Amino acid sequence: MPVAGQRTQRVAIAGLGPIGLKVMQALDRGIDGLTLTAVAVGNPDRPRPELDRLSRRPQVLPVAELESVADIVVECAPAAILRSIVEPFVARGKMAVVLSAGALLTNWDLVEIAKKNGGQIAVPTGALIGLDAVTAAAEGVIASVRMVTRKPVKGLLGAPYVVANKIDLEALTEATKIFEGTARDGAKGFPANVNVAAALALAGIGPDRTTLEIWADPKLDRNTHRIEVEADSASFSMAIANVPSENPKTGRITALSVIALLRKLNAPLRMGT
Repeated sequence: MPVAGQRTQRVAIAGLGPIGLKVMQALDRGIDGLTLTAVAVGNPDRPRPELDRLSRRPQVLPVAELESVADIVVECAPAAILRSIVEPFVARGKMAVVLSAGALLTNWDLVEIAKKNGGQIAVPTGALIGLDAVTAAAEGVIASVRMVTRKPVKGLLGAPYVVANKIDLEALTEATKIFEGTARDGAKGFPANVNVAAALALAGIGPDRTTLEIWADPKLDRNTHRIEVEADSASFSMAIANVPSENPKTGRITALSVIALLRKLNAPLRMGT
């Protein structure tokens, strides 16, 4: 139950793909101190029976109108429209929960706008483990951070880097490294695939010092990530194999991570850094 006297915060969701849909359903079932007021969808004229099944139907609004009816926005949309979702909220001292972490690297002034106006951008752990450890290590000195991502072929199809370099993913018969470089370049070339690398970079030593490899593997059925960190406080490695959601570019755990973050906002006990 919310703390006595605590104001209920209004939440809007931008995008109702596999992640947004699960977050919407969780809010409808109930998260202390939060209420779902609005959603924005790509095609507002398309029938949305999932909205009719909710106990309380939110408004369906254009992205530009979400800020007027909500205190928190959860961005579950294509990276290209990140700015139009986040800026109105942080410019008015509100919170934006961002999943397109890679897009923050090319819209970094949003962080400054949030700082100037008392807003906040929160990036969930998403499909990555160990961000708490990396964040803690960054309070000391981190020498290196390396991430190796392996994905099924269908999860990489259509990525700008793949298209620009004419990589025939469907012709692959074995695991093949298709990219090696910085997290910043990886986020540009794979905007829908490696938000985890951007989140890792932002938690640690930045997008230009965090190194990334991306492998396409026709034999995989899960998105896998391995992280290796060398710091003055600890040396550690972590690995996770995420079950893809209905969108092969995204793991099922990503939506659960957003829900966990929202629960923490008003929880009497918070675990983790």
